[in-house]
Amino acid sequence: MQYKKINNLLGWLCFVIASVTYILTLEPSVSFWDCGEFISCAYRLQVAHQPGYPVFAMLGKLFSLLSFGDVTKVPKYTNMGSAIASGATIMFLFWTITALAKKLLLNKRDDAVDQTNLILIMGAGLVGALAFTYTDTFWFSAVETIVFALSSLCTAIVFWAILKWDAHADEKGADKWLVFIAYVIGLSIGIHLLNLLTIPALAIVYFFRRSKKITVGNGILAILAGIVILGLVQYGIRGYTIKFAAYFDLFFVNTLGLGFGSGALFFVLLIVAALVFGIIYSIRNKKPVLNLALLCVSFIYLGYSSFAYIPIRATANPDLNNSHPDNAFTLYGYLNRIQYGENPLLFGQYYDAQVTGQKDGNIIYRKGKTKYENAGKKTDYEYDHTTFLPRMYSAEGQDVQFYKEWLKIPEGQAPTFVDNMKWMFSWQMYQMYWRYFMWNFVGRYNDADGQQSTESIDGNWTTGIFDGGKHLPKSVTGAVTYTPLYALPLIIGLIGVAYHFTRKQKDALVVLLLFFFTGLAIVLYVNQANVQPRERDYSYVGSFYAFAIWIGIGVIAIAEGARKFLNGKTAALASTAICLLAAPVLLASKEWGDHDRSTKLTPHDMAYNYLISCPKNAILFTYGDNDTYSLWYDQEVEGIRPDVRIVNLSLFTGDWYIRQMQGKMNESEPLPITMPYDKYKEGVRDAIYYSDRKLDGPQEVKEVFDFITSDDKAAQVEYQSGDYGNYMPTKNLKLTINPEEVLSNGVITPDQKGKLATIMDWKFPPNYVTKENLAILDILAHNHWKRPICFTTTIGNENLIGLQPYLYKEGFTYHLIPFQKDTSLRDQLSKTNTLVMYNNIMTKFKFGNFKTAKYLDHESTSMFYPVMVTTFSDLIQNLMKEGHNDLALKALHKYDQEMPDINPYIDIAGRKMFLAQMAFQLNDVVLGTRMMTNIDNYAVDQLDYNYHLLSSNGSGLDMRNVQISLQVLNGMADFAKDNNQSGLFKKFDGQLKDYVKKFQPVLGGQQ
Repeated sequence: MQYKKINNLLGWLCFVIASVTYILTLEPSVSFWDCGEFISCAYRLQVAHQPGYPVFAMLGKLFSLLSFGDVTKVPKYTNMGSAIASGATIMFLFWTITALAKKLLLNKRDDAVDQTNLILIMGAGLVGALAFTYTDTFWFSAVETIVFALSSLCTAIVFWAILKWDAHADEKGADKWLVFIAYVIGLSIGIHLLNLLTIPALAIVYFFRRSKKITVGNGILAILAGIVILGLVQYGIRGYTIKFAAYFDLFFVNTLGLGFGSGALFFVLLIVAALVFGIIYSIRNKKPVLNLALLCVSFIYLGYSSFAYIPIRATANPDLNNSHPDNAFTLYGYLNRIQYGENPLLFGQYYDAQVTGQKDGNIIYRKGKTKYENAGKKTDYEYDHTTFLPRMYSAEGQDVQFYKEWLKIPEGQAPTFVDNMKWMFSWQMYQMYWRYFMWNFVGRYNDADGQQSTESIDGNWTTGIFDGGKHLPKSVTGAVTYTPLYALPLIIGLIGVAYHFTRKQKDALVVLLLFFFTGLAIVLYVNQANVQPRERDYSYVGSFYAFAIWIGIGVIAIAEGARKFLNGKTAALASTAICLLAAPVLLASKEWGDHDRSTKLTPHDMAYNYLISCPKNAILFTYGDNDTYSLWYDQEVEGIRPDVRIVNLSLFTGDWYIRQMQGKMNESEPLPITMPYDKYKEGVRDAIYYSDRKLDGPQEVKEVFDFITSDDKAAQVEYQSGDYGNYMPTKNLKLTINPEEVLSNGVITPDQKGKLATIMDWKFPPNYVTKENLAILDILAHNHWKRPICFTTTIGNENLIGLQPYLYKEGFTYHLIPFQKDTSLRDQLSKTNTLVMYNNIMTKFKFGNFKTAKYLDHESTSMFYPVMVTTFSDLIQNLMKEGHNDLALKALHKYDQEMPDINPYIDIAGRKMFLAQMAFQLNDVVLGTRMMTNIDNYAVDQLDYNYHLLSSNGSGLDMRNVQISLQVLNGMADFAKDNNQSGLFKKFDGQLKDYVKKFQPVLGGQQ
């Protein structure tokens, strides 16, 4: 009784410690990446991106209600939901460790726990659970609204539950734990699929407990059985249930003439009837194993039934309705993430493979008005250069280049199977898994992206033990993101691994399976093609969870060793105390600064700045996740600028999204897209290829648009297959300007009328028109300047379709304005509608606590800080150019007031040099001197570090960094000389000459 009470109390203590930690450090508003979408979808019960997260959305809605109507507090409480779920994960981890530790120390399950063993068991639980509390990856997801916190809780619950079953398996009714596990697994599908990866570990626990004959062969079969069960749940229950429902629906709708959903409903009822019949049969015929299996399947389906939320809410047409999965066929594609493409797993092509043939795959069905329609067939390609376990398969240009650079494959040489395996082990496994593992248990240099180099400081792991002799730059060692852990958590965990396998091989194997399937197995299955948009460590948190179990076991192992010198109780206390200091306390002290987001507001405020930069009723085109998701949050939850229509161009390729844009949303009227759905639905005009017809001069956008959307065969080309398709006859486009339209709609002020062009002409860059291009051309042709057209300043040039000469910055957006072209400008995107931009930045912008936040994440420093620097620089430069020196100085002081003096990378120092120069030109010598001095300190710091690398062995030397640093010194020296700043000139010029001399061996003739 004493053991149970202490075990429960300490488990809850871990929950309190972890939850308080996460609540104190959680982000008070929206975070970057998917969080903005998840909060919006939870708050208004909308449909998020594939494969859908219905349970997460419903629980998020529950937590959002704690805001009691204060919409600005909604993210705080949804973030708190993650914090509490993460705290509960730590609690279940504690109980998992103590259960395993108890089995390790006691000869029999029912033996009494003496005081020494009690200290060891509880010490192991505290050390392992609290160590995991403060690990980098887990903490990151614990303080924001993201699925991984709740997914980790599901993993913790099912693993704890299988140990509960193991402890009571001989008792009557113990199998209720297996049914409970099945239900949690079913529910977890509505959160994230990572929880399914626990199934092989669960299967081996069941095998060890129930098998009468345990052999290596039987054990392997048990593991394989677990993998089969995993496959049946993943592909059978989760996938094929919907696929079969779709084909039933096809028959009921197209053949029987019934309504959409009738066949799917019939199939669901068929499954229910089959399960009910099977359970009754198993009871009457006394087949307990069959009964248990059918009950487990039933409860998985019961949990999985949460996905009914998706088509129900899709049919309700909320603002965020990704893929519009209101029917079984669309839902099947949605659940299987078809829009993201498929990666080959066991067999497939190399990146240099040539297509030797193709064959038609399954028919693609789309929902029509009264029936399902044939949207074409999936195409399966055959290749001439294939392999087993294809890892280097992407033929994208940048991917191919990266493969060759990473593996040093000579140009013209075909990749071999050896290269394939090298890539798998060196990049996919080491760089994209083991590096993350080391972050959590060894230490980390910084939070920069480090996917592309094993040698660079950025994004790499470090123990910190030998860093004193590396002459690391102060920008690394002085930052809160420098978190050396001296490898102490790793060492304790490795001791625990060795001890566990020595003393309790079966249990150690169970933990190993959990470690493998939630780690390296994901690497093998996902088969990442190349550099990812962000670091992917969050995917492997289950594997780090498993290792934390071994950190707890390490306490027992160390105490066992200490018993040679101390009595049992003293050894237990000493081991617990030492390991608490070496793991949880060390981790908390090092990682706290890197995870305290309590004062950070950059995602919210950067999105606010996008919206506030737009004129009334604007159409705002965005592209990436961090452009869009925070914008959705600001608009959908807080109701900021509901008149602006946000259009994500990466989604604009989908017919469902274009169709949504043709409807009203919030206070935004439908977009001027005139195409009927039949002209752009799936399988129709997916790509319109360019075929030069040598037309004379630029052609009106409307005429080109009408031609490429015409159903007249005279305006189409016939293919070898006999099918007809539209083509684009010219890339030279124009839009004739009606000055009265532009003026009456407030695009320009009357005093700007003289700058108007009579014709906007530009060249469309791509060789084909995709659906989003088609929709943009439709808008341009039919908008008549009634709605302002804007693009986010972070959007890629390829998404601007050649409109750069007519895009003017007005803050965080480019506004399409038909001014006369300025062909003298080298950088067309540095143009500003200056006074409008000045008013936006000075009176409307928010700055997200940039200068005062305790911690700024990677996106804040590396994405949005550079945007801020460039935004202010362009504004100040153009204010000076237009003769507004007084306003330019005010803008410069605003920058100095709001923005911290940081340099995420050397290019930013180069950009800030121009701000410093403008400070001198505006006669603020004090500010200019301070800015140049800070830039100089950073550049010299970088040069000193690189010179140390050069003096050592040259490994890791960043020549680009060296060259830009020297250019910055040279630029500041020249400016100081030309502006009679003799003291600064002497300092910069002396440094420049010194470093040019030092780097002469690698600079060669460069100066």
